[in-house]
Amino acid sequence: MKVQFLFAALLSGLFISELSSSQTPESMEVILVSKFGGTDVLELQKIPVPVPAEDEILIRVHAAAINPVDTSIRSGRATSLSGATLPYVPGFDVSGVVERKGSTSSPFNVGDEVFAMLDLRRGGGYSEYAIVKISEAALKPVSISHDEAASVPLVTLTAWQALFDTANLEPGQTILIHAGAGGVGSVAVQLAKWRGAQIIATASEYNHDFLRELGADVTVDYRTQRFEDFVNEVDVVLDPIGGDTQDRSIGLLKNGGSLVSIVGLTSTGRNPPTNVNVSSILVEARGDQLQQIADLITEDHLDPVVSYRFPLEDAQLAHEQSETRRTRGKIILNID
Repeated sequence: MKVQFLFAALLSGLFISELSSSQTPESMEVILVSKFGGTDVLELQKIPVPVPAEDEILIRVHAAAINPVDTSIRSGRATSLSGATLPYVPGFDVSGVVERKGSTSSPFNVGDEVFAMLDLRRGGGYSEYAIVKISEAALKPVSISHDEAASVPLVTLTAWQALFDTANLEPGQTILIHAGAGGVGSVAVQLAKWRGAQIIATASEYNHDFLRELGADVTVDYRTQRFEDFVNEVDVVLDPIGGDTQDRSIGLLKNGGSLVSIVGLTSTGRNPPTNVNVSSILVEARGDQLQQIADLITEDHLDPVVSYRFPLEDAQLAHEQSETRRTRGKIILNID
């Protein structure tokens, strides 16, 4: 009987070690939002470490990214984009190490380095540990850091789904990318270059050398120049700005051309000329696409751009920087 008990205990120990790390604490530090408002609503708190369901993994977060959608939801301007109920932990981009998995059939193993975009209805990235759906995650490229990996998912999936899934950008076509030095724009320039497109990108003159390094063929200073003066007809427009910029861009589309907005449509965008395609998308968390993106990073076709790094407790400062709308690339929270 003692031998049977010892054997059962040994098997149990092996099963637990396969599913989780033995060092997982009971609580974790997070940034918690209990009410919508300014950056002061971002509070460092301790809450219990969650347990993953069968289709989930728990990761020890090393880095999380700040996105404009984070600040919009926090302020109460874009609560319709998220199903999060107060209080909630913000953040949709994470990179870290698998700490625990909900099922032995998970494709990820304890100790794997992964990165992911968390569903917009859930969030939870500004934390020491985060629940990630298996369908949201991909193996982190070994060639980049956790900071760089956390900068990738949301903006790159947005650009990928806009350029390839929606606009069907083809080699040799011309694309106009607005806000080319921003998070989505800087990735879109690189993806469009990889696809073999001709790229016109708008940004302040300060960022023009940066855009050319990323692959832009023509750069336009939106503050002092009109992009209409640099292009007659384009196949695709990526619009992260909206308003008058969107309306003017629709007029530049070739017959059958496509404008894809990531900020919603104007009245003109909702009722465009019949010879063009105008649409608005909301990014989806897709681990399969993220794995393709990881391969592009490994093959040096895509270079993550990180401009600012803050510790978790300085999330307020990170949001303030994001709200300047003058950041090149991405802002990262270090959670090591």
